[in-house]
Amino acid sequence: MRHIGIDPGLSGAVAIISDDSLKVFDMPIMTVDRNGKAKRQVSANELAELLYTFSGKDCHVYVERVSAMAGQGVTSVFSFGRSFGMIEGILAALKMPVTFVAPATWVKGVGRGPGKDASRARAMELFPNYEYFFKRVKDDGRADAALIAHWGRKHG
Repeated sequence: MRHIGIDPGLSGAVAIISDDSLKVFDMPIMTVDRNGKAKRQVSANELAELLYTFSGKDCHVYVERVSAMAGQGVTSVFSFGRSFGMIEGILAALKMPVTFVAPATWVKGVGRGPGKDASRARAMELFPNYEYFFKRVKDDGRADAALIAHWGRKHG
C-alpha cells in the first residue's frame, strides 16, 4: 500500500511512503507571463504526470485541506486556491482515492510541535534514513508532505 501526502502550494511537495521507503518530490513549478511579469505557478502537466505513475495502484492520497488566512493578499490567496483546485482536479481525473485533512489534525496526529522548523525536525526523527530530504530550511514543504503521508499511513 502506498500512502501519498501532498502539501499544496508553490513551496509544497509530494511524498510517497511505500513499505519502509520514502520518495519526496518538490511541487512541479512553471513560470508564466502575466501582464508582462514572470509569475510562478504549479505545473498541472508535470503534477499529473507524477501522480499518474501511482494511479491505478494500491494507494491512497492525503492532501492538506487549505483555506484562506487573515492577512493574506488577494493575489496569493487566489494562487493558493488555484493550486489546491488543480490538485483536486488531477486526483479526480486519475480516480485516485483521496482524503483531505486539516492541518491541525495531521500536525497533532504525527506529534509535530509548533513552527515550520518543527516539521523538518519531526520528519528527520520519523525518517532517519531519509534526512537528506529535509536538511535545508526551505525543505519544510517536503517535510510537511512526508508527515501528511505518515499521518495517512497511521490513521487512514
